[in-house]
Amino acid sequence: MTTTSARPDLGIAIHHLREADLATADDVMRRAFGTFLGLPDPAAFMQTADYVSTRWAADPSAAFAVTVDGEVAGSNFAACWGSVGFFGPLTISPHLWDRGLGRRLMDPVMERFEAWGCHHVGLFTFAQSPKHVELYRRFGFWPRFLTAVMRRAVPTDGPTAGWSTLSSLPQESRADAVAACRAVADEVFAGLDLEREIAAVGRLGLGETVLLGAEDALDGFAVCHLGGGTEAGEGLCLVKFGAVRPGAGAGERLGRLLDACESLAARRGMAHIDAGVNLARVGAYRLLADRGYRTWLQGVAMHRANEPGYSHEGAWVLDDWR
Repeated sequence: MTTTSARPDLGIAIHHLREADLATADDVMRRAFGTFLGLPDPAAFMQTADYVSTRWAADPSAAFAVTVDGEVAGSNFAACWGSVGFFGPLTISPHLWDRGLGRRLMDPVMERFEAWGCHHVGLFTFAQSPKHVELYRRFGFWPRFLTAVMRRAVPTDGPTAGWSTLSSLPQESRADAVAACRAVADEVFAGLDLEREIAAVGRLGLGETVLLGAEDALDGFAVCHLGGGTEAGEGLCLVKFGAVRPGAGAGERLGRLLDACESLAARRGMAHIDAGVNLARVGAYRLLADRGYRTWLQGVAMHRANEPGYSHEGAWVLDDWR
């Protein structure tokens, strides 16, 4: 998929991000965020974490680049969690800001959501940036609740029973375990399905999928990135997504799921654990705060058509849409 700009003097084109361009796209992403945040060395943003190569490897057909005169000037990535889609990071090289390139990178991801049949689509962006909020508003997204990315030191003691990892199961049992995860997610929001995320984490060696309870009666699950070269970064466990069955006892189940994730992080030698939560999920946010998690990054979730999706008080879900 390649399109050519109506302004040929700029030589703008949109196409799928190529493997040969990953290093350049990664540099653009770091310098863009680092510049926006005012870092002394913008290129050092996120240091040992990797968002570009991992998301490209997870699904190259959902990774897009904008080039100017043949040089990569920015990128954007779409992700599909069944009926739910989100995108990002969308970044443009700082010297090309305010030229409409970000808008150009929105078109292909919106087309991907349509092709996937996503019913609920959203993003995470800077709450303090009118420019970012206005860009996405033009594509039908509306700012809703704040989203906190929270962190705590990994406790040295944790439960050794009551949970397992997908990779520890016999090969013939894994498909049933993924189906059980799908059933839990579907209870949270119709059609929500983390199979793509689970498969990418396993295939690319990014971390583990934590299973809470027995396979035939799963209470919850979490997809975790572990260490450098992943979305977590060196010494970190990132709960990319975690959910438990809703209803009575959901808070207790999410507490046990966090116990399991923290135990996994300790076993893998991680120093800290990160988890994201939308503040509309009041119970989940309070649980993290009560356990000693503290917000180190705060943004706003924007949802297409201002729909709540699974961000409401009855959802005991952790996720990271960065």
